[in-house]
Amino acid sequence: MSSSTVVTNIATLVTNDPSLGDGSPLGLIQDAAVVVDGDRVVWTGEAGRAPAADHRVDAAGRAVLPGFVDSHSHLVFAGDRTQEFNARMSGRSYSAGGIRTTVAATRAATDAELEANLTRYLAEALRQGTTTFETKSGYGLTVEDESRALRIAARHTDEVTYLGAHIVSPDHADDPAAYVALVTGEMLDACAPHARWIDVFCEKGAFDGDQARAILTAGKAKGLHPRIHANQLSYGPGVQLAVELDAASADHCTHLTDADVDALAQGDTVATLLPGAEFSTRAEWPDARRLLDAGVTVALSTDCNPGSSFTSSVPFCVALAVRDMGMTPDEAVWSATAGGAAALRRTDVGRLTPGARADLTLLDAPSHVHLAYRPGVPLVAGVWRGGERVV
Repeated sequence: MSSSTVVTNIATLVTNDPSLGDGSPLGLIQDAAVVVDGDRVVWTGEAGRAPAADHRVDAAGRAVLPGFVDSHSHLVFAGDRTQEFNARMSGRSYSAGGIRTTVAATRAATDAELEANLTRYLAEALRQGTTTFETKSGYGLTVEDESRALRIAARHTDEVTYLGAHIVSPDHADDPAAYVALVTGEMLDACAPHARWIDVFCEKGAFDGDQARAILTAGKAKGLHPRIHANQLSYGPGVQLAVELDAASADHCTHLTDADVDALAQGDTVATLLPGAEFSTRAEWPDARRLLDAGVTVALSTDCNPGSSFTSSVPFCVALAVRDMGMTPDEAVWSATAGGAAALRRTDVGRLTPGARADLTLLDAPSHVHLAYRPGVPLVAGVWRGGERVV
């Protein structure tokens, strides 16, 4: 039998339900409480009206918000790229070529080594308030290595993405068409049972629009839903292709035309912004303000990967988005919770309302605004996932 817990004396509760509290998109309730029963939220409101529960947790005037939903990461890999980062910070520009370094290390690693790496980064993310995460393959680029990456990932999350189309495999450098045929054929057959999503890096130096369409369409035919790395390094067809194919998200969205913004505003595709990548490559920041003002749904994610964004910290990305991408603190927190849930087409996470999964992050601060106000400070004082206190 499940037992109930009331978390009370919450200074500021972020519900992400505009029908609650102050009526904002965050649905802020002051002097609040949350009641959890089993793995679900069963009540939220003012602390003085909270129903009785079996257990009581005193939040001591701190803020509580939904666990972060990190909808874009690349965590099944081996090795690191310290030297590449050091060189880039010393004056060399980033290109997609560094991925090959990680491919070589990942292929050489054992399953146990890859899983140990994955669980280490997941634990790191959990300590920083992330309770739902997506992760991709993409560092194997062979049938065997891509399918084992997804098998390993699927032991730890339901949000698994097949990214055989990360770059053209070094084994097929002279024949990209043959690699696309592999990605949409034998590799897809081996990988589809272990994944929910299919992704492609649609970019100069990776896959063009026609290749990306073929790859995503093949994935859809196998029951995988599209997402896409789009318009990160240059203008291109990725964003509009994402909307055309009803991709759950178009990720990066740094170089956008007005037509790209209009397409996102009119479709159901979420624009997932990944400020860790711009921070780590000294690239141009995405313009979140332009997207938000056009009515686009925006998610914030870490893009945690060993090459271009080696951070697992959603709070860090929130601070960057506020400082450098034109977002308000409220918008950034919404995008890192409800926005991430939208990018994964999930309604059970990213909010704290009755029926939602009981994923709570307790901050050692009176307000969610401190995530941007106190950048780099370890503010997460407690985390519940599925009703269980895990941090």
